[in-house]
Amino acid sequence: MENENITEKKETTGSQQTVIIQQAPPQGSNGLGTAGFILALLALIFCWVPVLDWILWILGLVLSFCGVFKAPKGLAIAGLVISLIGLILIVVVFGAIATAVASL
Repeated sequence: MENENITEKKETTGSQQTVIIQQAPPQGSNGLGTAGFILALLALIFCWVPVLDWILWILGLVLSFCGVFKAPKGLAIAGLVISLIGLILIVVVFGAIATAVASL
């Protein structure tokens, strides 16, 4: 059996075979990265609620940023990208509102 996570040792003594299998320990999860990703997705879903949206974007950004320094990094990076895109959109919306108010 060829697998990177399994080491196999066979000893033959007469008619008996002893098989010793050593498995790698299971990988941990990245709770901060997962939480940041979920908050970023919730911010996308609730983007029509102004104050809740801003809070979710900021929390998603902070938790995803902290989760990038832990393994596995996949969801943390995805949450960070979604949060950064959301923050750029918030800045653009605030700029448009400020321009509209200033031209009145």
